[in-house]
Amino acid sequence: MIANDPLWQTICAEARDAVVQDPLMSEFFAAAILRHQSLPQALCFNLSQPLHSSVVSAEVVATVIAEAMQSDASICDAASTDINASFERDPACENHFMPILYFKGFQALQLHRVSHWLWLQGRTVLALYFQSQISDVFAVDIHPGARLGCGIMIDHATGLVIGETAIVGDNVSILHSVTLGGTGCVSGSRHPTIGNGVMISAGAKILGNVLVGDGVKVGAGSLVLESVPAHVTVAGVPAKIVGAPREAEPALEMNQNLSDSPD
Repeated sequence: MIANDPLWQTICAEARDAVVQDPLMSEFFAAAILRHQSLPQALCFNLSQPLHSSVVSAEVVATVIAEAMQSDASICDAASTDINASFERDPACENHFMPILYFKGFQALQLHRVSHWLWLQGRTVLALYFQSQISDVFAVDIHPGARLGCGIMIDHATGLVIGETAIVGDNVSILHSVTLGGTGCVSGSRHPTIGNGVMISAGAKILGNVLVGDGVKVGAGSLVLESVPAHVTVAGVPAKIVGAPREAEPALEMNQNLSDSPD
């Protein structure tokens, strides 16, 4: 991720405009955005601030984040895709800098990517520290073993739980109070696999080693206990197929309507 990256240039231009609108925020935007040379640098700074503790400094956290990003370029690439996902899907996201500075779903997701990198490196103690701090600070609990794709938007995020063996595909949208959980005490794969383009609405619970196919829409408050074929809409407790989304990838449209007919 180089300094002349178009997304980074857009973020810096938006930050300068924000300072013009409210000069009282000039030092905030300088520290968070404008003093940095690239998106990775800004992410290291901003993600380290909420995650430090009395015994692990922000500088140490930033060093770990930088190490992960330098080792695995896909972490930064995914962050860029996630920023664009928030900007394109969330009407409240009026600027590209907003996920970096204000959206705890985005922040928790990027920090999870670092904890997952640590987990794969065998640095499980530090990975679990990251998980614990993410849970404490953001009220989002994602096990470092979980595998998450890119282009993910986690909207509001409070109460999100994703278990160790869960797999989430690309271009997925997840709202608050969603659980991708296990059932029983079995070992091995015990959490859901979520396909590409899936939208999981607020309060939905998807439990066990089940597959939710590509392009599925899961209605708010639903309880999914069985695998779901691709490109259907499910809702209810327990969830049943109630139709089919009009969109190939419901996550991109964020249409909460369960009907398959036009509004």
